[in-house]
Amino acid sequence: MPRGGKKGHKGRGKQFSNPEEIDRQMRAQREKEANAGAEKESSDESEEESSSDEESDRKKRSGVEGLIEIENPNRVSQKSKKVAEVDVAAPRELSRREREEIEKQKSKERYMKLHLEGKTEQARADLARLAIIKKQREEASKKREELRKEKEAEEAKGAR
Repeated sequence: MPRGGKKGHKGRGKQFSNPEEIDRQMRAQREKEANAGAEKESSDESEEESSSDEESDRKKRSGVEGLIEIENPNRVSQKSKKVAEVDVAAPRELSRREREEIEKQKSKERYMKLHLEGKTEQARADLARLAIIKKQREEASKKREELRKEKEAEEAKGAR
């Protein structure tokens, strides 16, 4: 038996939901949603009446709050901006990650440009390697051509 007196879940029988039980739960959930929709419609009407009551309650303030005017300097109130005040054309300041990502892309593009021009060490090494391979292939093709010509000459001699 494991410590703490708890038994493991292994070895227990599996519990399967009954299809009728699932249907019953789904029906109950649909009824709740339908009832909630009806309550929302009726609550919209009552909200208009209660909003004027809430405003008068704010003005009254119960207990000591009505006597002492306290303002928390640490509290930042969210000021909602009007659509006319929002400046979409203003340049947005980029975050550190965004700036680093842009710098990384630009440096990669600069490197690729230099690489294509053959000005980087890696590009020089690649070009040198390609030149060696090209030379080897030319030599191999010359050799094959010579061997082919020799075979043709031997066949021509042998055919006579």
